[in-house]
Amino acid sequence: MTNDIDHDRRRFLGTALGALVAAELGMIESVSAQQTTSFGQLRQIDAGDLSVQYVEAGPAGGTPVVLLHGWPYDIYSFIDVVPLLAAAGYRVIAPFLRGYGGTRFRSEQTPRNGQQSVVAVDAVALMDALKIQRTILAGFDWGARTALWPERCKALVSVSGYLIGNPAAGQTPLPPKAELQWWYQFYFATERGHAGYAQNRKEFARLIWQLASPKWAFSDATFDRSATALDNPDQVAIVIHNYRWRLGLAAGEPRYDDLEQRLAAAPMITVPTITMEGDANGAPHPEPVVYAKKFSGKYAHRLITGGIGHNLPQEAPRAFADAIIEVDRLSG
Repeated sequence: MTNDIDHDRRRFLGTALGALVAAELGMIESVSAQQTTSFGQLRQIDAGDLSVQYVEAGPAGGTPVVLLHGWPYDIYSFIDVVPLLAAAGYRVIAPFLRGYGGTRFRSEQTPRNGQQSVVAVDAVALMDALKIQRTILAGFDWGARTALWPERCKALVSVSGYLIGNPAAGQTPLPPKAELQWWYQFYFATERGHAGYAQNRKEFARLIWQLASPKWAFSDATFDRSATALDNPDQVAIVIHNYRWRLGLAAGEPRYDDLEQRLAAAPMITVPTITMEGDANGAPHPEPVVYAKKFSGKYAHRLITGGIGHNLPQEAPRAFADAIIEVDRLSG
């Protein structure tokens, strides 16, 4: 956390999940459920340690919604979600995370850090830069793993539920079948894995897409559109640090120690929340019964059927948008 974050934002009375993706969306001709091929003009804004590339759509006075992607995906996971929400009157923000797309570090001296809390700090900095006090957060993968200040989060939609972790818990062995699902995490723990990802990041990403969404018949054009986000010069460093940090093999930054200690206690989520899961998610994920009691506010879970995998917003955009609209109603 930067030194100028005020005392109120240090109050961590609870958390909300979600990593914020910001890339600004221009005018969209179609607001139907039909597939859209591209966003409008991308915007750029200085926010904390980053110059964030993002899209924005919908009325400026609408309820803000921040959409957060994960690895190895990008803002195009929300290409068909954004127009649906904009048409419903929401101000929709979808940023590229650090290490993706046109998001860049403002200083060469800033550590290329991928620990979980730093994405939340990025999110708060982005909200400040856009003059957003409170928002609905919605995300998946890394975008559902990052904690935010509850006073800045109105409601939450989280694919795969409660994903807050800590390196100490990462030391606990899992059953062999579960460990097998995390093969890439162990690969990234080695220097061979570091070099392999640097040399083959797009081939690696395509493999993960296929394994995580085994029934999603995405086209080459759909993959190539998102794969360009991996050309970011900090992509490899951020990804390798993220997965090594989870295993306790890489240190985080001391300025985030307080946040990580609070997250390590697995705090309750107090804001209205809808968790979601696809019925064909091939990525490692907990069962809903495991995390349901971590949500103390208004809460519901949605299982999305029809062969929906890990990239739920892109595979089932209408269901994802509907969950955001529903959780907004729950928040009153």
